[in-house]
Amino acid sequence: MKASWRSYLFVPVVIAFGAFVGSILGPSLTGVSAATGDGNDVEAALKTFSRVYNLVEENFADKVTADKAIYKGAVPGMLRTLDPHSSFFDPRDFQLLREEQKGHYYGVGMTVAPKNNRTMVIAPFPGSPAYKAGIRPGDVIMTVNDKSTENLRTDEVADLLKGPKGTPVQVVVSREGAPSNLTLNIVRGEISRKSVPEAFFVKPGIAYAAIEQFNENTSSELEDTLKKLPESEVKGLILDLRNNPGGLLNEGVAVADRWLERGQTVVKHSGRAQPERRYEARHGGGGRNYPVVVLVNRYSASAAEIVAGALQDHDRAWIFGENTFGKGLVQTVFPMAENTGLALTTARYYTPSNRLIQRDYANKSFFDYYYRKDLDSKNTNDVGMTDTGRKVYGGGGIAPDEKYEEPKGNRVQATLFRGYAFLNFVTQYFSTNQRNSITESWTPSDAMVAEFKASLKKQGFELTEADLADNDGFISQQLRKEVFVNVFDVERSKKMTIETDPAVWKAIESLPKAKELLDKARQLLVQRRAR
Repeated sequence: MKASWRSYLFVPVVIAFGAFVGSILGPSLTGVSAATGDGNDVEAALKTFSRVYNLVEENFADKVTADKAIYKGAVPGMLRTLDPHSSFFDPRDFQLLREEQKGHYYGVGMTVAPKNNRTMVIAPFPGSPAYKAGIRPGDVIMTVNDKSTENLRTDEVADLLKGPKGTPVQVVVSREGAPSNLTLNIVRGEISRKSVPEAFFVKPGIAYAAIEQFNENTSSELEDTLKKLPESEVKGLILDLRNNPGGLLNEGVAVADRWLERGQTVVKHSGRAQPERRYEARHGGGGRNYPVVVLVNRYSASAAEIVAGALQDHDRAWIFGENTFGKGLVQTVFPMAENTGLALTTARYYTPSNRLIQRDYANKSFFDYYYRKDLDSKNTNDVGMTDTGRKVYGGGGIAPDEKYEEPKGNRVQATLFRGYAFLNFVTQYFSTNQRNSITESWTPSDAMVAEFKASLKKQGFELTEADLADNDGFISQQLRKEVFVNVFDVERSKKMTIETDPAVWKAIESLPKAKELLDKARQLLVQRRAR
């Protein structure tokens, strides 16, 4: 998938994760010392707020609830005056946060999206209860346990599907080509949210591994997936951190640890109420001497930036792609009453060379901050040196050693992608065609591409032949991807996409540069130890 298409999916993810990427689970509020300041001023301000709230509650045209006025209004409004990442979690959001950190939840396991006031299945997770029950991409969920899903938000439908492990849930779906609705009885199970997909060799000796976020299991998942290769046969590694919004600090440190030398600094942070704390590699590379190229883009944030910054500062990896997001604020998550939580910025992250990861957010709107256009921004006064003496700059995320801008999409491609044109067509296509004829070497025929184009008007897309003329390659690639999701599963489709990703192959060409860096860093380390 091209970078521009990732952006439609991952900008919201970065925004959602912005409150707690790189977070550390903090103490309860009872363990927090009071802030300094004039207590009389605080007391007066609270009295004013209480009076305003009472006036609103008594006189506003519609009924006002404390949940809406305080949890969704006053508290978030206060936090927005501080920085872009401090945030308040209502009970549902706080539960989702914990699920993301733990890497699992209990339910049926599928990705869903809205469609015509209903909820449509994008894809079941491989091996999940939904997958085993026969849920397919394109199925429209009509009822869950006899409750209609009409006009329900997708998150409300997702909540209906979740429940204790081992409990039954009945799901009725409408499927293209089926004469009537299908009733599926599913037993809920533990749904693992793997942060590390299976690694594989893209060519002999050259491995590819991705980290999609940093949860409580990331370092162990990475260890397991590299062992399965096996890692002993790796001569070079492409580590993909594109679109990784971050997650838990300790997991980012553990991931960087496996390629550094024992005792090398991974990251450090300090804040007004926190003394500087330094995190070091506790175990070290353990003989892992192969070169590493790290793929990053503008949506690589927080813990992903910690890993990229540490490997770059110690010349252990060649960083390839775009400037990263620039999220270097530490959020401590304070659990609060009624299953709510507060993620409060308490410190800032610095790379081993002492450069600030955080991008400037002063004098700009949060919209401009998140949808950044200044990809090459840096603070020329914040200069660090890598172990071999290369200059690196702070204040704008992690700048790559080698820039690579993925091809941008166009208006037509955006329209097709956002309108689920490929999912809709493939769902209809397999209502009249056999799925068992598809092999892993399959590619769409010219006739299928023509059939897809002909289907667009029926789907409601107002596109001309001229609009589609220059997009045949894109259409063929997206059809292949969607067919793989439908016939195999989402993971096999992702693997196929990676195997044909030009950024990955360009990164492979940069492995000699990573090897040169690694050799220089090793020589310096040997010289220092000999002194």
